[in-house]
Amino acid sequence: MMPRNEPLALCNDDAFSHGRAKRERRFYRAYGLTIASEVTLPELQPAAPGAADVVIAVGAIDLPKPSPEAATDFRFEPDRQYLAWHAVGAFLITDSSRIDIEPAPGVDDALLAFPLLGPVMALLLHRRGLLVLHASAIAAAGTSAIFMGDKGAGKSTTASAMIRAGHRLLTDDVVALDLANPSEPMTVPGFPQIKLAADAAAAISLGEAEVRPQVHAAIDKMQHRLNGGFSGDEVPATRIYILERGERADITPLPAIAALPAIIKFSYVTRFGRAALPGDFATAHLRQCSWIANHIGVYRLEVPTGLDRIGEAVELIEKDLSAGSRRL
Repeated sequence: MMPRNEPLALCNDDAFSHGRAKRERRFYRAYGLTIASEVTLPELQPAAPGAADVVIAVGAIDLPKPSPEAATDFRFEPDRQYLAWHAVGAFLITDSSRIDIEPAPGVDDALLAFPLLGPVMALLLHRRGLLVLHASAIAAAGTSAIFMGDKGAGKSTTASAMIRAGHRLLTDDVVALDLANPSEPMTVPGFPQIKLAADAAAAISLGEAEVRPQVHAAIDKMQHRLNGGFSGDEVPATRIYILERGERADITPLPAIAALPAIIKFSYVTRFGRAALPGDFATAHLRQCSWIANHIGVYRLEVPTGLDRIGEAVELIEKDLSAGSRRL
């Protein structure tokens, strides 16, 4: 582990690129941002070349890498954040607008994309002032439903069932909420891909979705690239559902005193611990979570056990979203 008082270093592109072919920069669109990337990201939607909000570059990062025993090494400063996985590579976020990547030996772009489009992107979005949740979200007739829950609760499965019912994916795994307009928080669209376990994918057909090759034996979920069924526009945040397994489909409101701890628990940045919220970031994050808990409906959603009954939950969600939109 590197000393906690060691400052983060800048990347050394020249040292890393010596003897290597120069990478082509491609342009993409995700989370309302134009992204110029030297890592190939077919998960994202292509964009025309232009001014980039975020640059992703491949180069050497002059910081210690984690040992096989430590596996990971995270470091957080107000302007730069360092996240490294021994088996994948190192990622350095600078000024919320640049991500430098040093891949581990033998690692290709497909494997780099897993942390890049997950925790690394989540942290960058958080630093840009968005409230980021570890969740899935769908758009339904001008409303949006956000599904949070513990691992295995069925967030992506429930979102997929909603897509099959004719609604559209907003984002999977990383949900970003834009609170710039306090009177109307918005769910920001991510990219048209959802990850599903094999049994869920077999039970819930997503039509013409492209199943991408498995990139690592340890990754049990398959990536489904949607051809249609995706919302590229921001949608008002209407409901947040905390998923639990139950005997029957049921939705019950959570009081604010219970909603706030749930929002904090499933906010993405809390996965990194208190170190990821230095100085004023902790106060701002608590304020965002509190505002959401008090102004957006937060509900406990019981989903019946068994994929053959997922339609019961979908029907109940549709009715609840309709009722919620009428009250807005």
